[in-house]
Amino acid sequence: MLPEPLTILGWARWLGLITCFAGAAWLDQKYRRVANSYWISWAKVAVFLWALELMVREAGWEIWATALAAVALASMSVIGRPTLKDIFAGNLMDVCVSMTYLIGLSGIVVGALSYGQVTPIDVLIGEASPEASLWWATVSVLVLVWIFEMMWKVRLIHGGADAKALMWVALLMPNWSTIPPLVYSDKWGESIIHMPPAISLLIWGALAFLAIPPLFILQNLRRGNISSLQDLGQAWHAQKVELNNIAGAHVWILDEVFDKADGSRSIRSRKRPPSKTPTEEQMLQQINDLRELGAESAWVSFKWPLLTFLFFAIIPMILFGDPFTFIMLPLLG
Repeated sequence: MLPEPLTILGWARWLGLITCFAGAAWLDQKYRRVANSYWISWAKVAVFLWALELMVREAGWEIWATALAAVALASMSVIGRPTLKDIFAGNLMDVCVSMTYLIGLSGIVVGALSYGQVTPIDVLIGEASPEASLWWATVSVLVLVWIFEMMWKVRLIHGGADAKALMWVALLMPNWSTIPPLVYSDKWGESIIHMPPAISLLIWGALAFLAIPPLFILQNLRRGNISSLQDLGQAWHAQKVELNNIAGAHVWILDEVFDKADGSRSIRSRKRPPSKTPTEEQMLQQINDLRELGAESAWVSFKWPLLTFLFFAIIPMILFGDPFTFIMLPLLG
């Protein structure tokens, strides 16, 4: 059993996660964007709850400073990073942000000197001191924020709001110590390895996407959209939509007009959306080109809002924790 303050803290984190993602999912569904100000507001909640945990656990200053490094790294995605020119200009905000970088770096260095002899393996098997375990757990948040930043930059995560949401979860839920799942709470400690909460939420959300292909195939069959093998190749990830209903919709048009070798024009279907999202004018031109060749509908791929899937992924996360443990604990008996 967790001490009462940590139990209350855990439920506060679940409530914060549900509330924040409910709002973010609604904004992403309606506008396909979530303003930076939204994440800045909710970052205050995440940092406050993390600070309460560090106070309860009587963390040393180097752990506090390392946590500050994680917060500072995450802040770059919403407020940017100050340049030397900005700092020397005396801008108070830039100077304060730069100071957080220095304090965070000092925490990492001092923590490495103090706990460097303890390896992550020692932490996993329970042979590390509480202070060393807490410092390594804090470092893992820093690493996780950096991973999400890199995934965003190389387009493994396409939406900036999606990456910022996952960074926020990493700060809100640094580890599972205060948020054991409901179903396996009694056996939670039997599994040595747990995926970080933010990674677990991403995986549960990704698993929800697996329901889309069979649903799309059934829907396209019901609508009579599959009349060839080429249609079948599109039906598992796209739908046919009337041209009159495409403009303004959150979709990519997969059908396009191309010039054949004999000078005539024809329609072909792409398997993947374009790497660069077309402008509204380009989209309208594409619709007009299709209409000129007699098309009444086109295959489209939907711009799925990942935050909506992540919101519903909170349910299995609360019940079962991370997917790895969900599989392993029944095997452990």
